[in-house]
Amino acid sequence: MPSILFVCLGNICRSPLAEGALRAEAQRLRLDLIVDSAGTGNWHAGEPPDERAQRTALRHGVDISALRARQVRPADFRRFTHVIALDHENLANLRKLAPADSVAELSLLLDHVPGRAGQAVADPWFGDEAGFDVTWEDVTAAARALAAGFSRGR
Repeated sequence: MPSILFVCLGNICRSPLAEGALRAEAQRLRLDLIVDSAGTGNWHAGEPPDERAQRTALRHGVDISALRARQVRPADFRRFTHVIALDHENLANLRKLAPADSVAELSLLLDHVPGRAGQAVADPWFGDEAGFDVTWEDVTAAARALAAGFSRGR
């Protein structure tokens, strides 16, 4: 079964939005996927997603309020088939953190969206609510592309 871990810096904005978007898309398509999110940093461990992220997801019918931030662990590279970073800095950090026995395929989230390979999902943390809407658009486009790929047996 495909298992996907989304990773951003603090695990309270982008990665929980990506997790929520893919969970919703997988449910819509009746796909069996394991989906989680984490951060490369640990300063928000145990906290719920940013309130702006929660409001944005909820406006689109997705409740991420029960999610809690955590830091990525070495075991994640063996547990998940795909570890997907939301930006280049986190992808570089994941490459450094990956143990020698990692089975996970590492990538950027927008690598999975046609025409967006190599692009990062902008971090909305320091902006206003509109930035979270842009992030939601990016993560839902990627969720659709990922789910379509998994439904074709990718």
